[in-house]
Amino acid sequence: MGTLSGDYPLVVIVGPTAAGKSSLAIALAEQLGGEIVNCDSVQVYRGFDIGTGKVAIAERRGIPHHLLDVAEPGEVFTAGDYRQAATRVLAEIRRRGRLSIVVGGTGLYLRALLEGLFEAPQRSEQLRARLANMAKRWGRESLHRLLRRLDATAAERIHRHDTSKVMRALEVCLLARQPISALQGHGRAGLRGFRVLKIGLNPDRTKLAQRINLRVERMFSSGLVEETRVMLSRPDAEHIKPLGALGYSQAVAMLRAEISREEAIRSTQAATRQYAKRQMTWFRRETGVEWLAGFGDDAEIQRRALDWIARAWHSAGGPARSEVDSEASFQA
Repeated sequence: MGTLSGDYPLVVIVGPTAAGKSSLAIALAEQLGGEIVNCDSVQVYRGFDIGTGKVAIAERRGIPHHLLDVAEPGEVFTAGDYRQAATRVLAEIRRRGRLSIVVGGTGLYLRALLEGLFEAPQRSEQLRARLANMAKRWGRESLHRLLRRLDATAAERIHRHDTSKVMRALEVCLLARQPISALQGHGRAGLRGFRVLKIGLNPDRTKLAQRINLRVERMFSSGLVEETRVMLSRPDAEHIKPLGALGYSQAVAMLRAEISREEAIRSTQAATRQYAKRQMTWFRRETGVEWLAGFGDDAEIQRRALDWIARAWHSAGGPARSEVDSEASFQA
């Protein structure tokens, strides 16, 4: 295969939830002899399938999928853990002469993989418990107000309702005794040995909202509540972080009779639409993305993605389009 200026090709697919990223990844993997590497922070957990849109084994068309179901529900799995696991998987796929296709909507995981992580203090469960009690007593926005006092730059970047990121930022600020934004400004070791080809899906917002609404309805009718009930029945339920994820948190509230099923569905739909907007804001900051205006399950979008990969690869010293069309072109 071509040397790509000494680097091996790596395809990354980004975009909002329900944009068809997995469909595009599978289509490209079939055409290019690829293997798919998950980049979704909830899909790494076993037992969280319906609410995450995890591709069922029967629908993977024989394409190997990596970093799905690698963590127990109550286990802590950080961006650092993801980077370590993903770099190992990428190296294994490369040794097999296959193409890695990283796909998912967790921007922090992708940034950790491609750009590396800054030196930061380890998690402190004691401090986190204190912050959680503060949020419970004064409301979660009290954490964001505290962060604004400690690190206005980080507070500006992190949404006030993203409690997980706010709490981690506070944890770092308090333990390191300096702003997390200052630590993040230090040098990082990015991913080496790969030429990254980024494709972004940017479908029509109205159509995306419709897809999100339908997807949420299907989730609730296909067993999301039952999946959540199983997790709540576990003895370590209070430590299962994914139960706070979109869909699952609403299902938890429903099972506790705090809201009705209809309210749970509407709340999940609204929250997911807002999440999709935040994802696009995040990924718009990524450099070098080839944005395609459509959904990943559209045959025309798939053709355009394949064409762009062929041109990008060829311009960097790889084979021509006719060779890229063959799975053998990525073999060692």
